[in-house]
Amino acid sequence: MTESIEQAQSTDAALRSRAKAVIPGGMYGHQNARHLPAEFPQFFVRGEGSRIWDADGNEYVDLMCSYGPIVLGHRHPRVEAAAAAQLARADCQNGPAPCIVELAELLVERVEHADWALFAKNGTDATTTCVMAARAGTGRNKVLVAEGAYHGAAPWCTPRPNGTTPEDRAHLVHYTYNDLPSVEAAIDAVGDDLAAIVVSPFKHDAGSDQELVDVEFARGLRRICDEQDAALILDDVRCGWRLAHGGSWEPIGVDPDLSAWSKAMANGYPISAVLGNDRFRTGANRLFVTGSFWFAAVAMAAAIETIRTHRDEEAVDRMERAGRLLRQGLDSQAASHGVGIRQTGPVQMPELSFEDDAGFDKARLFSATTVRHGAYVHPWHNWFLSAAHSERDIDRALQATEAGFAAVRKTFGD
Repeated sequence: MTESIEQAQSTDAALRSRAKAVIPGGMYGHQNARHLPAEFPQFFVRGEGSRIWDADGNEYVDLMCSYGPIVLGHRHPRVEAAAAAQLARADCQNGPAPCIVELAELLVERVEHADWALFAKNGTDATTTCVMAARAGTGRNKVLVAEGAYHGAAPWCTPRPNGTTPEDRAHLVHYTYNDLPSVEAAIDAVGDDLAAIVVSPFKHDAGSDQELVDVEFARGLRRICDEQDAALILDDVRCGWRLAHGGSWEPIGVDPDLSAWSKAMANGYPISAVLGNDRFRTGANRLFVTGSFWFAAVAMAAAIETIRTHRDEEAVDRMERAGRLLRQGLDSQAASHGVGIRQTGPVQMPELSFEDDAGFDKARLFSATTVRHGAYVHPWHNWFLSAAHSERDIDRALQATEAGFAAVRKTFGD
């Protein structure tokens, strides 16, 4: 950290005070720092590679990557050049720029199950459009989702139903992730009205340990959807471009019918996509889904360059190398302090939790201390690595987490 605690509070505190007057609650959504320890800043002014700077000039190794969108590193020069070149021509127009076709062609080439693509602006747009395409394609209503899974903030799926009605989710039925009997029981309950099963590439519910997918579970979902003539929807919004160059289930050989993408797709530029196979092309063609900014060209140009650079720079391998170094370092530090932890999920999307910490008291102290010492982490959400994280960055982050573990040991003992 480059400034004193008193200085670090000043600009951020002033902005928070101003925000409270003009923004409900002072801030909203998943980036609302009001729910985090006091050491977390609310406002940021700059990002470069693996580092970010808050409104008071404090520098952090960024282990959240804007909650996932930054996959190549902040302000990657190839992506920024592509976006700037498109912006110099036009962005939001009366019709899309030619790059919409180029991007669709690139996604169809790179993602195995995809025969077509539609574009929007965020993950909720994409998951909602997937569900609509499934219903239009099957003529059915019921949609199965895993208990506790997050698929967006629209009324049909938001985890906090304030402002919604029971009818908004009247056709949702829940199953347990990695538990095929629970899926089969849910199907028995819906009868012949199943439109789709929505599933994440692995279980990444906030506030709980992550759980990699059981391959037999994934294959079972594919078999069930084929038997039921329903759509298998893979919500790749969070995981896309971090687990594989292509669909996240391509390495296990299971293809969905529809998939939702956003976050890392354009290295921070606002865009999302729905990809589908020919079986659901007609259903997608029947939809009226649109937005004034859904066809904007700058984010599409950024997405094209992100996807190309992602493969050229072997981004998945680089994230995995950095993630393994981080995981090994955290295990070693926790053991040296006698602090029990669990690390779950893929190393490029790590989840760190503490034993005997149902109220997240240890996690809050650890994350607050780590942030204060210059690495931005989160107490209950999975972290994210980018291809910009070097061995030096991981070493710097581990200096901060060392202080975090020391604080946990001092306060809670072993």
